[in-house]
Amino acid sequence: MPFFLTDKQKYFETLENIVSRSAFSLSFSSPSHGIEPVSFKSFFLYVKFKSFFTFTRRKFSSIYACISACESTMPSVTVKLYSVLFKFFLKRKLLTLIDAAAGDPYGIVLRPDEAVAAANPSFSEDGVATKDLHIDPLTPLSLRIFLPDSAIVSPKSVPDLRVRVQPSRILKKAPDGAVVYGGYLPENSGRNCRKLPVILQFHGGGWVSGGSDTVANDVFCRRLARSCDAVVVAVGYRLAPESRYPAAFEDGVKVLNWLAKQANLAEWGRSLGNRRGGGGGDGRRMQIADGFGASMAEPWLAAHADLSRCVVLGVSCGANIANYVAQYSVKAGKLLDPVRVVAQVLMYPFFIGSNPTPSEIRLSSHSYLYDKSMALLAWKLFLPEAEFSLDHPAANPLNPAREVALKYVPPTLTITAEHDWMRDRAISYAEELRKVKIDAPVLDYKDAIHEFATLDALLKTPQAQACCEDIAIWMKKYISLRGNELSY
Repeated sequence: MPFFLTDKQKYFETLENIVSRSAFSLSFSSPSHGIEPVSFKSFFLYVKFKSFFTFTRRKFSSIYACISACESTMPSVTVKLYSVLFKFFLKRKLLTLIDAAAGDPYGIVLRPDEAVAAANPSFSEDGVATKDLHIDPLTPLSLRIFLPDSAIVSPKSVPDLRVRVQPSRILKKAPDGAVVYGGYLPENSGRNCRKLPVILQFHGGGWVSGGSDTVANDVFCRRLARSCDAVVVAVGYRLAPESRYPAAFEDGVKVLNWLAKQANLAEWGRSLGNRRGGGGGDGRRMQIADGFGASMAEPWLAAHADLSRCVVLGVSCGANIANYVAQYSVKAGKLLDPVRVVAQVLMYPFFIGSNPTPSEIRLSSHSYLYDKSMALLAWKLFLPEAEFSLDHPAANPLNPAREVALKYVPPTLTITAEHDWMRDRAISYAEELRKVKIDAPVLDYKDAIHEFATLDALLKTPQAQACCEDIAIWMKKYISLRGNELSY
């Protein structure tokens, strides 16, 4: 950086000294001090130079202020250092996976090196209970349900509602030797149960990492459940390269169909309970199961989930899955009843294409967390070799080969970050949605990087917390029963 921009004050002091020593820096003292008055010509030149100097100083001040402002809006040194380390380890992981890429008919949903948060089916100090489910016997597809205590009409009527239960104590021994579940269980009558909207959440991780139960995703989903006053269902979809496209997309669709089945099983259970006088006299809960018990009505969802108010939310590559699932819900229509996807939230989606955007050109080699080379590696691991293309429908949402017209896409909130390499493509997608009269606002966060609101190192920043609150404000426009919530 030039000298006058790095040390502005010193530059101006030096310049002013030069002017003061020049012939134009004249004294206008009275003749009684022995100094003759200046001529009109000298005075005119002096005023002209002084005006130029003042203008120059103001100009340099503006330039310096602009550059200083730019520097102050850049990510902090800590974020830059974290980004360097993140890119180093992620690139190493991607290259390792490419060398060892092999298909696995069963697949995996979590890498061994991921930090995992244990599920806690009792309401913890933050007022959220969690539960893990494995819903498909043929794949490792799993879910984590986040239930806020606002789902309870009167928390005082449920004893020890906020008592934290250690994982080893979830199953407790009763005096007679039987095993008793120690987590939250809705009342049979349902009178103390409040119905909440459902957020179907897909984590990020560049197709090859992340999980529904990682520490970072657990913290984010807890915050989301509290802010939006909703039941959050985080999806642990199959990862690449063990399970390439379309495995993750099929998992998203499978979960949506599973939720529809859950709603129908819960309704049948309530009908059967009403016909039998509210359940068995011994207090046992009535259960409806399909097939050979492969799917039973999940009590938390049966008691608290209003699936007619469903929102899909995706983070990074999870946003690509969310967008696909939202479009699938349009195609399925009434086949998903009573599930209705009313909106979607795409958080810094992992979109790419063959024609580079301005942000891709500007940040192609020095983007934070992900650059072009790393994004290409991730897509090579995800897409089958025979189908690899940057304009694949899974990668480029504006591909003309898409199955659902944009005018049928649900209302879409797009979250972007100023220093994200993929920013402009997400904005372009939102612009195309607005052209066909879809409610598709973009919240572009300044001084932010990819995954600024969901990355473990950034979850506690004010910007990450504000982002979650902004999502809640917009989302309540579509999930509120009153329909008059404040929204963008």
